[in-house]
Amino acid sequence: MKRIFALAAVAAALASTFAFAQAPEKKDVHIAVGGKAAFYYLPLTIAEQLGYFKDEGLNVKISDFAGGSQSLQAVVGGSADVVSGAFEHTINMQAKKQSMVAFVQMGRAPQISVGISKAKAAGYKSPADLKGYKMGVSAPGSSTNIILNAFLAKGGLKPTDVAVIGVGTGAGAVAAVKSGQIDGTSNTDPIMTKLEMEGSVKIIADTRTMKGTEALFGGPMPAASLYAPTKWVKENPNTVQALTNAIVRADKWIAKASATDVAKTVPPAYVLGDQALYMFSFDKIKEAVSPDGMISEAGVKNTLKVLASYNKELKPEQIKLEETFTNEFVKKANAKYK
Repeated sequence: MKRIFALAAVAAALASTFAFAQAPEKKDVHIAVGGKAAFYYLPLTIAEQLGYFKDEGLNVKISDFAGGSQSLQAVVGGSADVVSGAFEHTINMQAKKQSMVAFVQMGRAPQISVGISKAKAAGYKSPADLKGYKMGVSAPGSSTNIILNAFLAKGGLKPTDVAVIGVGTGAGAVAAVKSGQIDGTSNTDPIMTKLEMEGSVKIIADTRTMKGTEALFGGPMPAASLYAPTKWVKENPNTVQALTNAIVRADKWIAKASATDVAKTVPPAYVLGDQALYMFSFDKIKEAVSPDGMISEAGVKNTLKVLASYNKELKPEQIKLEETFTNEFVKKANAKYK
């Protein structure tokens, strides 16, 4: 009998130790995002709205900035822990000797479109025609700017051949086009679908689908992800696992969700006063949302190739791609949420 009680005590101790080991090292996590209302970051919003972060034992604070470059600076500056942003920033930051690692994917395609105003549409033939244009982006240096730069490179243009103006990802972006403040814009949905449906822009590059992404980049292009300084990830593996679990769960929810489900779940302000258009826009970008959070190795390689196509200061041979992402946490999350 004593032996049975002793074994039971050992088992209980081991169970307690295991549970403790899995608890998040840091329960209060600050995530910085640039343009949270965009479909680009839909899994983040779903995880927040459906309580997935809380289910994982986390108290998540989300700060919304005008664009991804600003949310990145919040983490670099130490005011936030994790960036909800474009994967390609991990490569650009490594080139600047700052180590960042993406640990779960939200978007397997950028969901960003480039459009030119109705007034400029008739004279447009190729990306080379954009020279001298005033082009809107969510914020200079953000993923919308990066996509624009890659598109300009296809026309033999440099990023400096256009004037880049930050317009955000909300109503201000729509107003900038309609008022003539800009000649075109590189932006996310539902903004671009709204402008397109109203006849305010002509879409000239489209990564809202896998086919469109392949056409523009010649291969896959990982997009929205959660990434953080490598040191922070190593020091907080259980916290990172909890964040990953929540996002993978959200990815899987979206994969099965209807446009109506999504429209009912996101904050009312996200639909821009037009729920029907919002739902139509979701159906256009749905396949661009990651179904499982896995980061494609082929996509990572292609991202470096795309960035190097216009940024001549980026030396591909000096980049260690294996240090810019990990699927370690995603694999465990998928085992938990099958």
